[in-house]
Amino acid sequence: MKFQKAYTLEEIASIIDCEYVGNANFPILGMNEIHVVEFGDIVFVDHPKYYDKALNSAASVVLINKNVACPEGKALLISEDPFRDFNKLTNYFRPFQFSNISIATSASIGEGTVIQPNTFIGNHVVIGKNCLIHSNVSIYDYTVIGDNVRIHAGTILGADAFYYKKRPEGYDQLLSGGRVVIKDNVGIGALCTIDKGVSGDTTIGEGTKIDNQVHVGHDTVIGKKCLIASQTGIAGCVIIEDEVTIWGQVGTTSGITIGAKAVILGQTGVTKSVEGGKSYFGTPIEESREKLKQLANIKKIPEILNKLK
Repeated sequence: MKFQKAYTLEEIASIIDCEYVGNANFPILGMNEIHVVEFGDIVFVDHPKYYDKALNSAASVVLINKNVACPEGKALLISEDPFRDFNKLTNYFRPFQFSNISIATSASIGEGTVIQPNTFIGNHVVIGKNCLIHSNVSIYDYTVIGDNVRIHAGTILGADAFYYKKRPEGYDQLLSGGRVVIKDNVGIGALCTIDKGVSGDTTIGEGTKIDNQVHVGHDTVIGKKCLIASQTGIAGCVIIEDEVTIWGQVGTTSGITIGAKAVILGQTGVTKSVEGGKSYFGTPIEESREKLKQLANIKKIPEILNKLK
């Protein structure tokens, strides 16, 4: 998430009421999670296991719960609870905006686009030209949709990320201040759910077609001309490269990459990153020819046991 203007280190520290290490006028341009952080951004870290990764990341400012040596060219925000204070910043820079009308006045809708009844379009949404949005679609704030996009009934774009911290009193949700970005010529079926990024974008690439009842998790990036069949569940922070085909009832773990032109056969559990240009099947995932050979060999076990008697 990029801020509308640069803020100083001192200004950010005053918003979350914490100490800082560095020049009071150190410029801050935005805030992001570790996997999408850029120069000028704040990143948060609250576990010693990830201190080095955060301190050595592209982030310019690290929101951290320990007073450590500040890397050269960076600044620190020292917080008792970085998770809580990252949420404070999200609330400050992208607060929930109430709406009591179906299409927000701040939304921009391109020429030739058709919006069917009972669809909700939130604040600062941008929809391109010649789109067709069917009934009962919910498009949350800041979503960006390109030209010639078709979205079928009941789909939801921009719900919060499924991202929680366990505390003694229960689960504390990391607030989502990111966006959903749908590129040109995308087709999205009925009853799909595409979560917005925590601080970055969940992106569906140009020409990709998504079947009914598909879920796409936060900050996932899907490439161009992919085909994703019904009841597939894609976790957060997944990268799916161009022209990947995913058949029905596939599930993935988070943080993996599926290479370009890979084919994932139905009911596969994608438990790790896989190369492009190959076909895969099974749980745990393997190349489909190898997996099918294994299944064929399992059927031979009774025959082998009978020969051993």
